[in-house]
Amino acid sequence: MFEKIVIANRGEIALRILRACRQLGIRTVAVHSVCDRDLKHVKLADETVCIGPNPSNQSYLNVPAIIAAAEVTDAQAIHPGYGFLAENADFAERVEQSGFTFIGPSAATIRLMGNKVAAIEAMQAANVPTVPGSNGPLGNDDAKNLKIAKDIGYPVIVKAAAGGGGRGMRVVHTESNLLSSIQITQSEAKAAFGDATVYLEKFLEKPRHVEVQVLADKHGNAIHLYDRDCSLQRRHQKVLEEAPAPGVDPEARAQVLEACVTACKNMGYVGAGTFEFLYEDGRFYFIEMNTRVQVEHPVSEMVTGIDIIREQISVAAGNPLSVTQDQIKLNGHAIECRINAENPNTFLPSPGLISRYHPPGGPGVRVDSHIYSGYAVPPHYDSMIAKFITHGATREEALKRMEIALSESLIDGIQTNIPLQRDIVTDATFLSGPVSIHYLEKKLGLS
Repeated sequence: MFEKIVIANRGEIALRILRACRQLGIRTVAVHSVCDRDLKHVKLADETVCIGPNPSNQSYLNVPAIIAAAEVTDAQAIHPGYGFLAENADFAERVEQSGFTFIGPSAATIRLMGNKVAAIEAMQAANVPTVPGSNGPLGNDDAKNLKIAKDIGYPVIVKAAAGGGGRGMRVVHTESNLLSSIQITQSEAKAAFGDATVYLEKFLEKPRHVEVQVLADKHGNAIHLYDRDCSLQRRHQKVLEEAPAPGVDPEARAQVLEACVTACKNMGYVGAGTFEFLYEDGRFYFIEMNTRVQVEHPVSEMVTGIDIIREQISVAAGNPLSVTQDQIKLNGHAIECRINAENPNTFLPSPGLISRYHPPGGPGVRVDSHIYSGYAVPPHYDSMIAKFITHGATREEALKRMEIALSESLIDGIQTNIPLQRDIVTDATFLSGPVSIHYLEKKLGLS
């Protein structure tokens, strides 16, 4: 096992990693920007290194500063968390070249999964179901592109191969708009990602977002931790997640879980990862793989009892997975609400001083958060300040516990989206069963 790890992130995920390290007896180095010197994990870490000013491009995205921090503290590995440099293949490569272990998959794997066309080809080789599409990048043959779209069937969506996070995509409903949409998306992709490659897929009208959590080691072992539903989204950003995904066809689920494990073994995947799918009419369609730990990983932990971060660190050190697939059993249901420092109506960020903070508690309640009374939420980073997670024997029990948890939480001094989350978990349509990825925006009058 590692003796010392650099935590190259901030906020709740940095604290989550620190806790896993402490359980494993690993010393920690917290790197931080100037304004983050009072973060909880910085106060708790064994060593701290300031890596730059507040802007993330001068601190948490400052690769030389992070590697230098590992060098001066004699650390052995670097954990990127999520966001920032977590899926940056160049960073992973630099870490390894500098003599440290990157806690995640190889740079080659990150690059493979970061290119959507290559990722789809890899999934098809493992029999992971994919969205009907061009099965590769579009060329400059207009007639061929028109035929591809006609064969797929409108509406179609033009996607940038190097895109992500809702960027670099355009829906086309009619043949007359296809060629211009391809050209516009290519131009946008070149400007945003440095890669003009685009491809076509069938645009699903009312899909759900269902994803599969996987873990794999360096010894050829891979397992899944079942699935999660992340369909409640606003502008492609997840708001609430749950595990397991409700109302999924059992046969389709069994097939896709097995296919995801096979894909991990085929590509020699190491670490934690997530296969993301659109799910509609009893069928799964692969859209992308996230080669890192996800914000919503706690719901999978709650229903399986597996510490994903601990496994992630352990396999990076060369250890085999601590569990086998037949030891993983589903236990109940879990809900996660992302708590953001933002206006619940306009969604504008609400940084500032938290004057009073009282987290929820009780049976089946977990809070992952770095905030405390007197903590100043900075304006420089993502607005998420906490995750409330509840677990129950049934979906209904987990939702009721979440409703109570949200009602008894107290965060004074700033605005949060807790009123929105309370509205969601008491929404009759959502309570009755799963909803599509468009439901929340329609409910909010945004579409």
